[in-house]
Amino acid sequence: MTIRAVVWDVDDTIFDYTTADRAGMRGHLAAECLLDGYASVEQALDHWRDLTDQQWARYAAGEVNWEEGRRDRVRAFLGKPLTDPEAEDWFLRYLGHYESAWALFPDVLPVLDTLAGSHRHSVLSNSSIRVQDHKLRVLGVRDRFESVLCAAELGVSKPAAEAFHAACEALELPPHEVAYVGDHPEIDGQGAADAGMFSVWIDRGGVRAVTAPDPDAAPGGVPDRLTGLRRIASLAELPAILGPDTRFGAPSTFR
Repeated sequence: MTIRAVVWDVDDTIFDYTTADRAGMRGHLAAECLLDGYASVEQALDHWRDLTDQQWARYAAGEVNWEEGRRDRVRAFLGKPLTDPEAEDWFLRYLGHYESAWALFPDVLPVLDTLAGSHRHSVLSNSSIRVQDHKLRVLGVRDRFESVLCAAELGVSKPAAEAFHAACEALELPPHEVAYVGDHPEIDGQGAADAGMFSVWIDRGGVRAVTAPDPDAAPGGVPDRLTGLRRIASLAELPAILGPDTRFGAPSTFR
């Protein structure tokens, strides 16, 4: 088997979304004098993430456009009516704090450099082109990827096989010649494996196994129901498992 290309997830795979989200919300709540309204920043974040998921579902279903969804998210988060300009201004102030905390994981550029001469690269995300293209440009890596495909424009999202196959079709390669790297074991890992791709689950520090124990987990924290995927703790392990033409890092002990 020869792997010719790597398709990447973005958030919490190459982009440290969790850290940026936490730092951005903390800074924004402090600036808006809203910290006293929550028992903790984590509680505020949980509320914001729930609302984000709700509005994303509405956007994906075509019920609202992008701007309407984020204004409604602000209104629900604050629990009060706001005019469109008021809600938009609040969101843009939050966005400033959030974007100031954007960063790649430190293992991203080294692995992209190592694989640059041996593999093609693309992105598949359960977001929108508008969001992820901007993010990749701000992070300075948009030119590393031949294409950026997102669920909002595709009309289908991971873990559906159609989403993964769309990424392979954009590369004009069959699924078995394409690796997919993502942080979510079911949505990314199992979804890509079921679609016939070489599936790699990046589980940094075993966070998911430690913080969300699964009663169906096998030794090492990998759920028994997950099959056909390779688990790594760092992207430094990736080139070694993609094939004999790359030599960087050591094979994962999680595989």
